[in-house]
Amino acid sequence: MVKALSVNQTAWQKAQQFLNNPEYYGVEISKSTAGATIIDAGVKATGGFAAGKLFTELCLGGAGTVELGYKTYGDLDFPSVTITSDYPAVAMLGSQFAGWRIKDGDNIAIGSGPARAIALKPKEIYEEIHYTDQSDKAVITLESNVLPSDALIEKVLKNCPNVPAQNLIVVVAPTASVAGLTQVTGRVVEVGIHKLHTLGLDPKVIRYAMGYAPIPPVGPDFEVAMARTNDVILYGGTVYLTVDYDDEAKLQQLVKDAPSINSKDYGKPFLDIFLNAGKDFYKIDPGLFAPAVLMINNAKTGRTFKAGQINPKVLAQALGF
Repeated sequence: MVKALSVNQTAWQKAQQFLNNPEYYGVEISKSTAGATIIDAGVKATGGFAAGKLFTELCLGGAGTVELGYKTYGDLDFPSVTITSDYPAVAMLGSQFAGWRIKDGDNIAIGSGPARAIALKPKEIYEEIHYTDQSDKAVITLESNVLPSDALIEKVLKNCPNVPAQNLIVVVAPTASVAGLTQVTGRVVEVGIHKLHTLGLDPKVIRYAMGYAPIPPVGPDFEVAMARTNDVILYGGTVYLTVDYDDEAKLQQLVKDAPSINSKDYGKPFLDIFLNAGKDFYKIDPGLFAPAVLMINNAKTGRTFKAGQINPKVLAQALGF
C-alpha cells in the first residue's frame, strides 16, 4: 500500500487549495520563467496559521494530517500543532525531512517535501525505507527568506527529469513568519523518528505516529525564530509512535536514550547554545536534536515505554516570557 502511495500526486491535489483560494490563505501566486508555479506563503505575502497548516501538510506529502489548537505546558498555555500519520517513514523521512540544501546564489534554501522522493535527496534514506515516487508532478517546499530564482527552479527540475516545469509547484516561507514557524514546529514527529533512526531503529517498523509541540511567537529576527523552533521541540515536543518490535529490552533502551534531556547541551534556550557554539551547528551535540518526550507502544506486546519530560521553565524563557 505504501509503495502505491505517491506523495507528489497527493500533495499536488492538496496544493490546489492554495491555488483556488489564495486570498483566504494570504498567499501570492506567481510563475517562473520556465512555467513553474511559485506559492509565496510568507516572504512578501502575509500567510498565517491557515497557510502554515496547509504548508505543513504539503511537507508531509499529503500523507499526514495537521491540526492547530492549544496545549498546556506546565502553567503555560500555547498555540500548538499536532501531526498524525499512518505512513510515518514515507511522510516524515521520505517527504518532510529537510534533506535537500539548494544553493541559490548567496542564499541557501532548505528543501523538503515530496519532490525529494523523485530527486532522492538524500539517496540513502530512500534505500532504507524502500520508497521512491515516479510522479510526473512534483511539489517542493522551501524554507527561505527570498523567493526562488529561475536558477534554483532549474536545479529542482534537473533533479526531477520526468517533471515538466508546468507540473512543478514550489511553496516557500521564511522561518520568521507564522506559516514558517508552524511548518517547522510541525517537524516534531520527524525529529523524533530521525533521532531514533540515528540510534538504530529501522523506520519501517513504525506503523503509526503522532506528536505535538507549541508554535513559537512570530518576530522579525531569523536567528531568534530558528532558535525558538528548536526550543519548542527540545523542551515542549511530545511524540507517540506505534511499532512492531521483537527485542523489547532494546526498544526500551532506545526510548530512554532518545529524548533531548540526555544531551550535554540540554537545559538552556537554543539561542544561547547556538551563540556559545560560535553559530556553528556542528559544535552542538547532535543528541540535543530530539523531542522532549517520547512514548513508544509496541504493538507486538501491548506495552508502552515513555522517557523525557516537558521543561516549561526553559520553554517560557526561550519564547520570550
